[in-house]
Amino acid sequence: MIHEPNKIYATTILGIRHKGKVALAGDGQVTLGATVMKHSAVKIRRLYNDQILGGFAGAAADAFTLFGRFEEKLERYSGNLAKSAVELAKDWRMDRYLRKLEALLTVADKNNIFIVSGTGDIIEPDDGIAAIGSGGPYALASAKSLVKYSDLDAKEIALESLKVAADICIYTNTNITVETLY
Repeated sequence: MIHEPNKIYATTILGIRHKGKVALAGDGQVTLGATVMKHSAVKIRRLYNDQILGGFAGAAADAFTLFGRFEEKLERYSGNLAKSAVELAKDWRMDRYLRKLEALLTVADKNNIFIVSGTGDIIEPDDGIAAIGSGGPYALASAKSLVKYSDLDAKEIALESLKVAADICIYTNTNITVETLY
């Protein structure tokens, strides 16, 4: 992602389903171009009666717009994560206004984890690990390794993986929020 000087970006999110638990973690940094504007933003939230977790990366205002639309879909489809994600992606792809939004969402419940992209795509990772944002590739690599070579649970893996991303990515910090579902 190339950061434009006048856009506000909120970056790294990692979601993981592991050992019967789900965790979604996000760092707290928000940047305007190359300037850190906020250190303690909360980019993840609980949705639909605390049964679903969602996180965003990309242009912050765009992400809030998408979160609002996604919450409407969850209400319409009684908390069905897969159906809500598909319907949001359809809207995103077909609506001229939404197509211009520059954000990604990671959403998860106890059974599914999805990345919903600005092109209207839905990605369901094979291994239950999803990462978005500028530090996403670093957090993803760390999480894959920790799943394979450690006994850590989903929350611990999410937290440690975000710390690794923060050590590498200048758009990610160590003010990390983690939400879990059991």
